[in-house]
Amino acid sequence: MSRYAFPAFFLLWTYACGAPGDDAQSASIHFTDVTQESGLHAHQISGVDPPTMLLESISTGIALIDFDQDGDCDVFVPNGATIAQPNLGPGCSLFENLGDLRFRDVSAQAGIDLTRWCYGATVGDYDNDGFDDIFVTCLGENALLRNTGKGAFEEVGHAAGLRGAVWSTGSSFGDIDNDGDLDLYVCNYCVLDPSAPPPYSSFVGVRVLAGPMGLPDLDDQLYLNQGDGTFRDISEESGILAQPASWGLGAVILDFDGDHLPDIYVGNDSRACFLFRNLGGARFEEVGVFSGIAFSEEGEGQATMGIAVGDVDGNGLPDVFTTNFMFDTNTLHLNLGDLLFEDRTMAYGLHLDSRPYLSWATGFFDFDHDSDEDLIFFNGNIYPQDVCQARDWGYNQPPVLYAREADQFRRLDASSAGAWLDDERCDRGTGFGDLDGDGDVDMVVSGRNQAVRVLRNDRDGGAWLIVRLEDPRPGHEHSGIGAKIKLSAGSAVQHRWIASGVSFFASSAPVAHFGLPAGTREVALEVSWPDGHLQTMERVKVPADLVVQRD
Repeated sequence: MSRYAFPAFFLLWTYACGAPGDDAQSASIHFTDVTQESGLHAHQISGVDPPTMLLESISTGIALIDFDQDGDCDVFVPNGATIAQPNLGPGCSLFENLGDLRFRDVSAQAGIDLTRWCYGATVGDYDNDGFDDIFVTCLGENALLRNTGKGAFEEVGHAAGLRGAVWSTGSSFGDIDNDGDLDLYVCNYCVLDPSAPPPYSSFVGVRVLAGPMGLPDLDDQLYLNQGDGTFRDISEESGILAQPASWGLGAVILDFDGDHLPDIYVGNDSRACFLFRNLGGARFEEVGVFSGIAFSEEGEGQATMGIAVGDVDGNGLPDVFTTNFMFDTNTLHLNLGDLLFEDRTMAYGLHLDSRPYLSWATGFFDFDHDSDEDLIFFNGNIYPQDVCQARDWGYNQPPVLYAREADQFRRLDASSAGAWLDDERCDRGTGFGDLDGDGDVDMVVSGRNQAVRVLRNDRDGGAWLIVRLEDPRPGHEHSGIGAKIKLSAGSAVQHRWIASGVSFFASSAPVAHFGLPAGTREVALEVSWPDGHLQTMERVKVPADLVVQRD
């Protein structure tokens, strides 16, 4: 897929990809599992079956990264290990996108030699050299894979000052001090020694694996990028340690209140979630309970796993959808402004479908290009199959996909959206992005002790616009992580954010994707860069894969 970058004062567009007559078709959502023919063949390991410790159950994520800067999404596959050999797993993999949804394994030539027990992967250009790097959370020492720009990576985590914890999980890149480089928030989970399994626990009267309750928790870490290829741990001085450690699983650094100071949302397991308000000067105060986002509508802490960000109510502020444990609801918190949130899960019809499932990766995306964002979440149990079977819980579980229709979300089934929706798996992380250059959002799905899956979007209607940001200034992260993009098509307005840390243990393409009604030919754009710089463009042609350079 080719790309062209233009100065911001031009009318910006790239090649149009819509097929003749495309606009005359009605939009619908349909995906096809194309894993076998894609060449992306990777099997992720997370312990043995049946699992004996929580370490084995949570499993690993996935990451989309354009590591060679050729304009398409390559795929990084983290991998786990076994309790018997926690530092000698089968190793992570890197797959190069060859176009037309074909991939090849380039792990060896890219120098990918990471065999420790890995969990999440976060992508960002931490050293501002124009090539995206990968931070990988692990059991023990975390890893920072620096992209050399020559088709290879080198592991520099220790040299960069990123110290490991006992067990790190989710993470997020973002520029917390608006100095142009990416800082890093790292979630840490609990203390669990592979050589000393804790006693079993109980869940609704069933003997199950212990954790996280009853296990020692770990403080999260916040690292400030020093601009010289190293980070400094500012966890204590920043104020994030003013709150007790809370079994963190995921984080998103994003400006939630529109003051151009990136805040930090943290999803915690079985406890209140955090919302750290940015006070400036890399200082934060925790306002989760005050804001209304810490708990569900019932006032309960949830087992927050996946995180999705979107503008559900159209007010231009990022709302938050989180996935949770079975017998609980996944939760939608609408952003009312001034860092106040309200649980509107029931109002949007999202309160029932999630209860039978244990949910992980999630995302808001306009899969059918009808100008609103649809919603998906992936599921799979953490308990052994025999325990699940005895209680009729379901170990392998199907994904849940919704089409947005006015003020509700309507659940789709396999008869309309594809056979993959009936395919029960033990899924975990998902990376979202246009893998084949046709303008719609495809998916790569990770899972526990199973093959990675490639799901192709067969969108059959509507127009589209993909917006990529580039900041060419020296010493500035190039892809605009933290930016907000507003699109106007007549009186209709859509908002997107380029955020790190969404989904679950995963990284998606760092772009803003917009679906548009059939027949749309041009739109207006407004880009609010992370530091508040505003950039506007009129009469942008669609469909297009557009690169906007900061002016």
